Amino acid sequence: MSAIGHDLVVVKLSRRGLCAPKQRGREVRRRAARLICVVVVAGFLFPRASFAKPAREVRRVLIINDLGIISSPGFAEVDRAVLTGLEKSPYRIELYQESLDLTLFPDRVSQDRFREEIIQKYSTRMPDVIIAVGPESLKFIVELYDRFQDVPIIFCAIWGGIPDQLRRGLPFTGVLAQLHPAETLNAALHLLPSTKHVVVVGGVGKFDEGFEAIAKQSFHSYESKLEFNYLFDLSMPALLERLKHLPSDTIVYHTAISEDAAGDHFIDSAQSIPMVASAANAPVFVMDDVNLRAGTVGGDLVNWADDGRIAAEMAVRVLNGQKPQDIPVVTSNHVYMFDWRALKRWGLKERDLPAGSIVINRQPTMWELYKWYVIAGVSLFIFQALLIFGLLWQRAGRLKSEKAVRESEERFRLVANTAPVLIWMSGRDKLFTYFNQPWLEFTGLPMEVQLGNGWAEFVHPEDWKSFMDTYTVRFDRREQFHREYRLRRRDGEYRWVLDIGVPRLNPDGSFAGYIGSCIDVTERKIAQDALAALSGRLIEAQDEERKRIAREIHDDYNQRLAVLAIDLEELAENVGESSGEGSQKVHELFNRISELGADLHSLSHRLHSSTLESLGLVAGLKAFCVEFSDQQGIQVDFASENVPRGIPGDMALCIFRIAQEALRNVKRHSGANRAEVRLEWSDNSLHLSVFDRGRGFDSNKPSVECGIGIRSMEERLRLLGGQLEIHTRPMEGSRIHAWLPFKIASERAG
Repeated sequence: MSAIGHDLVVVKLSRRGLCAPKQRGREVRRRAARLICVVVVAGFLFPRASFAKPAREVRRVLIINDLGIISSPGFAEVDRAVLTGLEKSPYRIELYQESLDLTLFPDRVSQDRFREEIIQKYSTRMPDVIIAVGPESLKFIVELYDRFQDVPIIFCAIWGGIPDQLRRGLPFTGVLAQLHPAETLNAALHLLPSTKHVVVVGGVGKFDEGFEAIAKQSFHSYESKLEFNYLFDLSMPALLERLKHLPSDTIVYHTAISEDAAGDHFIDSAQSIPMVASAANAPVFVMDDVNLRAGTVGGDLVNWADDGRIAAEMAVRVLNGQKPQDIPVVTSNHVYMFDWRALKRWGLKERDLPAGSIVINRQPTMWELYKWYVIAGVSLFIFQALLIFGLLWQRAGRLKSEKAVRESEERFRLVANTAPVLIWMSGRDKLFTYFNQPWLEFTGLPMEVQLGNGWAEFVHPEDWKSFMDTYTVRFDRREQFHREYRLRRRDGEYRWVLDIGVPRLNPDGSFAGYIGSCIDVTERKIAQDALAALSGRLIEAQDEERKRIAREIHDDYNQRLAVLAIDLEELAENVGESSGEGSQKVHELFNRISELGADLHSLSHRLHSSTLESLGLVAGLKAFCVEFSDQQGIQVDFASENVPRGIPGDMALCIFRIAQEALRNVKRHSGANRAEVRLEWSDNSLHLSVFDRGRGFDSNKPSVECGIGIRSMEERLRLLGGQLEIHTRPMEGSRIHAWLPFKIASERAG
């Protein structure tokens, strides 16, 4: 049993070990060879199924043949065609293969024991369809049909007619093999009209008897015109010796030799046919296309593979629910087929073949082989003069073009060498082929040292891989690229350069490589770094100033207002009700001072959250959302997930300020009455998202319109190695995402 994947699930082979002790070793080897062959053939015919496909309903198919695919290439072709045809079934096929092995086990005892094995094996795994290949296999199944009741039978490669038992109401259909020995003899006589003798060769095996009987019956009407000699009862050496000494006006007709008179077994098409064709001193004609080999001439031949294909189509129709009785029995296809090499060997004319004949292995004629050479030679001779004149004319034009190219190259080199930039060129293989004079002066080495990849030693080791990744990807795509990297100057100092590379084309439009130019941007990089550092210091100073002002408001002004409120309260008690108007005025002042104190307290929290400093990021952000909801009338839903305690202060303050500014923008610009704030920890990074369903906003607006603004958020994240994304559409709200990697933020904060 062997799984072979796809629609064909299982292959089973059954053989009997009933041979004599001297033959048992050979039989074991035959079993292994047959099993390997079937599995390999089935593996090629049926590709592996994708695990993603849903399981399909299973149907069991039993194939049984007369000889087995090792003993008969003809039956092997039938089996391969059946396997290919079953692949078209919508079901998952569970296939079983059995062989009567008539060549090795023709005796009744072996067949009876095999019958018992079949009954026992399939008593619990009844097939849905049985395909019988060969007349003996069909008889075998019919005799056992009381064990396989109601199982449809499909037959093929059947010669000699349908068994009478099968006509008694059993569900069957199939392909009858119509052999054509008489038609082959007619074609042979037309090719060799002087023929007087016909030698018919065959064997004594049970399998051979059917072919021999058909040949005898077909040739019966010719016995009055020709002399027939039937060589069926000879050993193979004796037969070959007879075939070497045939009269000159003789043809040979081969039926089948699976066993000779000495009891030796043969594979007919693979062993018997080559020996017969090699020994015979007369043309050898055959019955089927499998035997058209090793020097045989051919004839009106049956195609066994076509029988298998038709039988498989019938089996698929039956599996789909059609009754076999509703499918008519058909006859095998046949065609006149001949071997060109054998025709030439025996001096036979191709024009004498029957109309519509197929000729294989035809070798081309001298004209077919060399006609294009002849035509080319004549054409070359005819146009030679014109080509000479054309070449002379082109030579003059080429000289003129070469002069123009040289002048163009000189102009390019002059411009490149006087340009205030570093210029390079590369070929189709990505290797560098040219550097201008400023480049050579910058690096301090001659061009031949830097050609190819020699210039790579001047690139900073930390920048080389990123530059080559960009260069390789864009080169393969034929796209322009920009890349900054550090290039070592002749004095050993690394300078930042901006390299811009573009594809260059030949005059005919074909790709020629790349050309690039580099400019020194070191001062700009220094200015950018200084600006970034200044921006960071400004943000830090701003946060420190906020913290200081918040502390002064909370610790000074708030306290002083509280004392003033207490004094007013005492004054109101002393005034009492003696002066109603004065008492009311004092109470109004007390209330206004209390409100002012509350506003200052709120302002202090907006400037610097004490909750953030004392309880951490989650508590501080949650407290701010609650306070914002109470003060601004906008419902803020806050959620956090997996955020660890002890987030460093710089990271916590950065995320807090971004959330603070995002909610202020919701109030100022969105018009929404609800917002969502979510904080989560994933992949060692903090992720903040703020979402509203308001009118949206233009992310490209200048930051002066929204306080600290979007640019401030980006700058805060950039200083700590984070990233900001904004998604917004008109009337669909906006969503702000901020990512802050813990490791990078910690390093930059440190």
